[in-house]
Amino acid sequence: MANIPAHIVDDIMQASRIEEVIGEFVSLKRAGSNLKGLSPFTDEKTASFVVSPAKQIFKCFSTGKGGTVVTFLMEKEHFSYPEALKWLANKYQIELPEERAPTQEELDKASEIESLYIINEFAKNHFSHNLWEETEGKSIGLSYFLERGFSKDTIEKFQLGYCMQSGQDFTQTALTKGYRKEYLEKLGLVKSKDDRQFDFFSGRVLFPIHSVSGRVLGFGGRTLSSDKKVAKYFNSPESIIYNKSEILYGLHYSKGDIIKYNNCFLCEGYTDVISMFQAGVKNVVSSSGTSLTKQQIKLIQRYTQNITILYDGDAPGIKASFRGIDLILEEGMNVKVVLFPDGEDPDSFAKANTQADLESYIEEHTQDFVSFKSDMLLSDTKNDPVKRSTVIKDILHSVSLIPDQITRTVYAKDLQERFQIEETVIQLELARLRNETVASQNILDSRLKESFIKTPETKTIVLKDEFKIKYDFAEFDLMRILIKYSTVVVNVDHLNDKNEIEKIETSVCELICHELHKDEFTFANPILSRIHRIISEGLAKNEFYKTSYFLRMEDQEIVKIISEIESDDVEISHNWFSKYNIDTNLEIDKIDYAVLSAVYSFKICKIEEKLRAIRSEIVRAEKEEEMDNLVIALSEQIKFEKIKRLFSEKLDRILY
Repeated sequence: MANIPAHIVDDIMQASRIEEVIGEFVSLKRAGSNLKGLSPFTDEKTASFVVSPAKQIFKCFSTGKGGTVVTFLMEKEHFSYPEALKWLANKYQIELPEERAPTQEELDKASEIESLYIINEFAKNHFSHNLWEETEGKSIGLSYFLERGFSKDTIEKFQLGYCMQSGQDFTQTALTKGYRKEYLEKLGLVKSKDDRQFDFFSGRVLFPIHSVSGRVLGFGGRTLSSDKKVAKYFNSPESIIYNKSEILYGLHYSKGDIIKYNNCFLCEGYTDVISMFQAGVKNVVSSSGTSLTKQQIKLIQRYTQNITILYDGDAPGIKASFRGIDLILEEGMNVKVVLFPDGEDPDSFAKANTQADLESYIEEHTQDFVSFKSDMLLSDTKNDPVKRSTVIKDILHSVSLIPDQITRTVYAKDLQERFQIEETVIQLELARLRNETVASQNILDSRLKESFIKTPETKTIVLKDEFKIKYDFAEFDLMRILIKYSTVVVNVDHLNDKNEIEKIETSVCELICHELHKDEFTFANPILSRIHRIISEGLAKNEFYKTSYFLRMEDQEIVKIISEIESDDVEISHNWFSKYNIDTNLEIDKIDYAVLSAVYSFKICKIEEKLRAIRSEIVRAEKEEEMDNLVIALSEQIKFEKIKRLFSEKLDRILY
């Protein structure tokens, strides 16, 4: 990987906007939540090239090419894998280590970063287990969330949890598991005092904070105590992996809907996001109680140019957040504002109203920032000319931050009419403020573009027989299920020690890997076999790899397969249920059936492959009159026909 550490590759992949990079080569137009254009790899008249900003992958249906932004640069510009990463690092101003072997210090840092991620994942699972399985967790933590109006599905989706009141539960469990005290303390999960360790989040409900790719970076912990001396929220301290100014709560879940509706609702707290999401408005994120930062705005800008800020009725809090509006304007984005009624916030309002009422309220009460800021600030001037002048200058300053001249001119016209001030005065003041703004900015625009000519690949067309097509499909479908639903829990029959069948819960990943290992089956396709081996090795270490893990790999054959699986999703409109009360039947709704069907279809194909080889051996032995080999082959045929019949019966039993 040209000595680029894994965490730097992570940074590059998260910073890169595939639609922005590909947009330099292909004219893209929006098509739902995706973008479409003419293939850059072949001549075509009908657009078949699709880019998914939410999943950060592309698919060319004309040529079959697909993958990440790195794959695109390798295909289009003929970059090597390291060259593509360097190009992206340069474009997004990410510093790369020098071209040399990594020092021990750098290796230790990379190891520490990965260890912190692993511990946070363990903590998330532990807190979730407490909430759902432990008596205290259910009676206190789960009851609190349910009383707040969150459904069990919502609680599971946002991976909410609970830390026991004893103060030692998580600490002792983590140390027993072998996790280093030093790392537990760096993450803020464990605190030390007088040689004694204790749980930092003791007695609190937990909100895991995810990266865009879904890795757990930290936690927000809310106290359930009524003691006003106790801080309402504790948050994880900043660490190598968690910088709160660069994170937006909920973005991992909402990025697809932000792209789909080309707008991002921005609110303040964790529960605001969760309640809005549960109410059906899913293009929402939260700054988690911190002041909005430029990094957070740039994060939203990866998915849309439009931000709508949702405010509750706290006027002082609103005025304190005006700096955030200026930052949004400075980035050239469009900002609008919605003010909820006194005493209401997005959380309470979403719970008290239907999705239709919530959407109607937002639509009817959305204001542009000039109107909103004018109304808020002018209410305190009491017609004082000096105060009124100060307010107008404040608003003009905000307008001067907008990079686009036409947009500034439109707002200037609005200000002229609103405040009855001569156009010349407005324009002169705006020009002065704009000059000050431009002078204070440090604009860097450096790009690296290199082309490397490689010999085009020669393609060999191989005609497949019917069995080969069926076999290939069974392999790919099983891998699709394995990747797409890896951590989903299914209920399966299990023969216990008393020879009785009982239902057990297991993950899709564990079930499929167990079934293949049990019968000593593997994938014939070498790429699928490599993916299966990686998953199995991860499982042995109790690690479940997400699609983002595979999409970051240097092995572009694996990246292409994962992209194929990721681009397979069908987008279902929420209107089917909300408007027409029609419950669409998705694969996830019958996941037990889908998994077992894929497993036994795969096994039957494996047996059929063996039988084809045996039949060829029988024909050969008969022709050569090799009676001993013929008898062996016939007995093998009988054995595998019985196994095939057994698998077929199991497949028939799960069909419905």
